[in-house]
Amino acid sequence: MSDRDALSRLAATIDARRGADPATSWTAKLLAAGPEAAAAKFGEEAVEAVIEAVRGDRDRLTAEAADVLYHLLVMLAARDVSLAQVLAELERREGTSGLAEKASRAD
Repeated sequence: MSDRDALSRLAATIDARRGADPATSWTAKLLAAGPEAAAAKFGEEAVEAVIEAVRGDRDRLTAEAADVLYHLLVMLAARDVSLAQVLAELERREGTSGLAEKASRAD
C-alpha cells in the first residue's frame, strides 16, 4: 500500500463521517463545529508538531504529524476541498523549483 492510498482512505473515512452523529464521531463533531473550528484544531495540532520537531522526539513528532495530516484533511473537508484537488496542485508544481513557484505567487 502506498502512502497516497492511506491518505485517500483517511479522506474517504472523513467524508463518510460528514453528517454522522457528533456524539459518536470525533470527525463528525469537528465538521459540525464548522470550518473555523476545524482550522483552529488544525493550527493547534500543527503547533504541537512544531514543538516535537524542536524537541527532537521522533516518536512524538511522528504521532503529532499523523494528527496534523488528519486535521488537515478535516479542515479541507470542512471547506469542500478534496484531497484529489490538493494532490493535483502538488502534481502541477512537480518539477518546479520551490523558489520559482514562490516567486510566481508574488504577493
